[in-house]
Amino acid sequence: MIALARTRATMVWLILIAATSISWALGVEHALGRDGQTTASVIILLVAVVKLRLVGLYFMELRDAPTILRGLFEAYCVVVGAVTLGMYFLA
Repeated sequence: MIALARTRATMVWLILIAATSISWALGVEHALGRDGQTTASVIILLVAVVKLRLVGLYFMELRDAPTILRGLFEAYCVVVGAVTLGMYFLA
């Protein structure tokens, strides 16, 4: 059981849980000032992109994939993040 707790996947899973909790807390009740809604939304979107990257690298095992495939995935994460934030600000 202790060996399972020391694996990289377990640590990433705990990070994903923490990131989900942060997103939930920001979405439900945030104290970020007067224009906190925009700030909270941007943080939530960025956390989602980080979670996407972590799931791809550690649970889909793309961190050990050939360089081309990993590069395509990293580019995909950047493009998805940029397009999502762009659409948010343009809406």
